[in-house]
Amino acid sequence: MSYVEHVTPVGGNIFADLGFPPDEAANLKIRSTLMRTARRLIQERGLKQAKAAKLFGVSQPRISELKRGKIDAFTIDSLINMLGNAGIVVDLSFREATIAPEPAGEAHAVAEQGAA
Repeated sequence: MSYVEHVTPVGGNIFADLGFPPDEAANLKIRSTLMRTARRLIQERGLKQAKAAKLFGVSQPRISELKRGKIDAFTIDSLINMLGNAGIVVDLSFREATIAPEPAGEAHAVAEQGAA
């Protein structure tokens, strides 16, 4: 059995490496970073789910989803609001992409050619 070893560089995007389209990969990376920050805050403060829910201004089941990594249950907006309720300021930074994105049709055609 052979396999290809690949390591995502620091600052890279694992979601892009897994084959998600660039816009979705960027969204997933942001959401996962926000979720990780919220989970770390819960852990550092030693909060039970009910106390964490009060801190973040959400229901206990939402904290359960957060702790279980249910990324599809959260939007960027909801995570920023939760962190804001907990007194965490979220800063954004912007930079130009190092590689211009390919039009969706071209990228799909290349992927199909490689699979043949």
